[in-house]
Amino acid sequence: MRRSLTDLLGIDLPIVLGPFGGLSSAELTATVSEGGGLGSFGLYGYDGTRVRETVASIRERTARPFALNLWLPLGDEVTPDRVDAAPSRDALRPLYTAAGAAVPELPERFLPPLEEQLAAVWEARPAVLSVVFGVPAPSVVADAHRLGIRVMGTATTVAEARALEAGGVDVIVASGAEAAGHRVSFLAAPEDSLVGTFALTPQVADAVSVPVVAAGGVADRRGVAAALALGAAGVQVGTAFLRTRQSAASDGHRAAIAGADDTSTVLTRAMSGRLARGIPNRALRHIEASGVIAPFPAQNWLTGVFRAAAGGDPELSSLWAGQAAGLARRDDAADVLRELAAGLPDS
Repeated sequence: MRRSLTDLLGIDLPIVLGPFGGLSSAELTATVSEGGGLGSFGLYGYDGTRVRETVASIRERTARPFALNLWLPLGDEVTPDRVDAAPSRDALRPLYTAAGAAVPELPERFLPPLEEQLAAVWEARPAVLSVVFGVPAPSVVADAHRLGIRVMGTATTVAEARALEAGGVDVIVASGAEAAGHRVSFLAAPEDSLVGTFALTPQVADAVSVPVVAAGGVADRRGVAAALALGAAGVQVGTAFLRTRQSAASDGHRAAIAGADDTSTVLTRAMSGRLARGIPNRALRHIEASGVIAPFPAQNWLTGVFRAAAGGDPELSSLWAGQAAGLARRDDAADVLRELAAGLPDS
């Protein structure tokens, strides 16, 4: 299965970089790809022009395969003309003040259309299109395959994995509750889909016939070896790479990861309106104490205003991190990749 994954994706190592929405960098993506893994770049919120610019920046650094990641619409997303953002804006006012930002007016739209993003991806022709929050439409899978692009979907339960396989994806990421960032459940509420990586991975591997990539709680060679022993064809790693100097995380975010231990992260809807795992800070505590959280993506846009103005202040940022943050001990992505590769059977 490990060889099937590397052959399928045209890579040397069955190691996938977690796609960070807002924290990806062309340098980190290229570093992982150049090292033989699959670099990934999260395109959350990117319009077509920005997608094209990002791909050009990645390709200036590597000719190796990489993945572009998109969020699929769940159908519960609000639009600026259909949300009352006033309560959330009022609750966030102290955080705008702390960041030196004005209380914002809503934009014309929170997110670019998926069709616009896909058009730019088809033009770019990455080796892999990875998706979260659902099963891609049959037309999306067909267009990807026609262009020679493999499709990777993400599951948080066995039922989601089966749905993804039925939808024609080539690879399934089994994302356990330990993982950093958003819980990408789509068949049930994320609070009801909190299966741990090392319980989820073997059950998904038993349920589907396509290669399975284990995500969540993997940060060193031991996690790699364990995931492969449980039937995974490879691993996807986020927090260990997020700590490195090549990621787009701020110095304060990296320091928060470096100082984290096994109990340092929480699940919260505070920063985006969707459940996600990160390290608590002033902003998160203030929002949860207020009891006012706008629906996604309004909350994500509203908090994004003070996050951008804060200039990397870790108390006013989204400090995404997974439960294995205490194992993220390296500050160079190439060193992280070598450590992970040491867990492969032929290393």
